[in-house]
Amino acid sequence: MSIQTQLASDLKDAMRDRDERRRATLRLTLAALHNAEIAAGEELDDDAGLAVLAKEANKRRESVEEFKKAGRDEMVEKEEAELRILAAYLPEAVSRDEIVAAARKVIDETGAAGIKEIGKVMPVLMQELRGRADGRLVNEVVRELLDETQVPHGSTE
Repeated sequence: MSIQTQLASDLKDAMRDRDERRRATLRLTLAALHNAEIAAGEELDDDAGLAVLAKEANKRRESVEEFKKAGRDEMVEKEEAELRILAAYLPEAVSRDEIVAAARKVIDETGAAGIKEIGKVMPVLMQELRGRADGRLVNEVVRELLDETQVPHGSTE
């Protein structure tokens, strides 16, 4: 069953159950998927659908951070509830240790030897971890690892 079919089915259930939060979240998500299909000019496969879901989840995470900074507790609760709904459709997230292991492997494969070569590592790693890891966390891990591998100027290593 495709992700869109699953969401549509769950939307009907939410409507029957009169679950307003779930209904609204699923409608917004289906609309985002529909917009992505229009932009792509074709029906989305499950990988592309998961990428849209991950993007929607990231929007909620960013909103939670901003609302916390602004002291808007009611909005934090709303966004966190929507995030929990979306998380049920996403693959299980990888841990930081798993990201570090995958990043080390990609760094070795690409031969990246400094922060300037992050562009070699990130696309490959994000493709591997698509939908299972937050891009900011992956970027942070890769930067730390590339800083460690960088040879200082004037060094004869």
